[in-house]
Amino acid sequence: MAQNEEDLLELGGRKFASRFILGSGKYSLQLIEAAVRDAGAEIVTVAVRRANTKEHENILDYIPKQVTLLPNTSGARTAEEAVRIAHLARELGCGDFVKIEIMRDSKYLLPDNEATVRATEQLAKEGFIVLPYMYPDLNTARDLVDAGAAAVMPLAAPIGSNKGLVTKEFIQILIDEIDLPIIVDAGIGSPAQACEAMQMGAAAVMANTALATAGNLPLMAAAFRDAIIAGRKAYRAGLGRVLARGAAASDPLTGFLRD
Repeated sequence: MAQNEEDLLELGGRKFASRFILGSGKYSLQLIEAAVRDAGAEIVTVAVRRANTKEHENILDYIPKQVTLLPNTSGARTAEEAVRIAHLARELGCGDFVKIEIMRDSKYLLPDNEATVRATEQLAKEGFIVLPYMYPDLNTARDLVDAGAAAVMPLAAPIGSNKGLVTKEFIQILIDEIDLPIIVDAGIGSPAQACEAMQMGAAAVMANTALATAGNLPLMAAAFRDAIIAGRKAYRAGLGRVLARGAAASDPLTGFLRD
């Protein structure tokens, strides 16, 4: 993904040109190929508990070697379970990156913020580069900073919903107040929504369902790439003012059509 060399995403001391992250879940070889080739993804999450779901098939075999693995703790219901899954991922050779996902709720799949803070603190002390998935709450985000998180990953909408920036106002508070990369995760359903998140100042966007359920997967992956680049450029450029009411001519009209 073409980006300004001085405007790289930095996580745990690693630098990435792409600000698109492929989420785990609806995996296929075609999805991974499109995400890497057409969307430019340099980070792909892997659900450790589903990494080898068939006797002769392992999703890790399909992820290119140059791509950074971000194992997640999907399936964990407690901080202790998340820590065990993170240890397993490290033993499997997935490296030190880990995305913390802790969900006691099986209907809405909302993260347990308090347990996420506890798991983040323990794993950060053990040298993991921790990216916690959380419901966007300023106090929790501050606790995650203190716990040693490398980034904060607030949900935009329920997982897999494609509903977009439902929690937009709360994500904006995190972007404004937290001195860590804010990676918008879950619920992004279109390139336009990804662009809007980047315009707000998000450091990166994670998506999966929006690509996996698209009619033309490679074309949608490329659209996400372009939208994220455009949104980042708009944020860095500084968006123009918005009038509360009325209108303002782009050129002065004083004296227009006078004789």
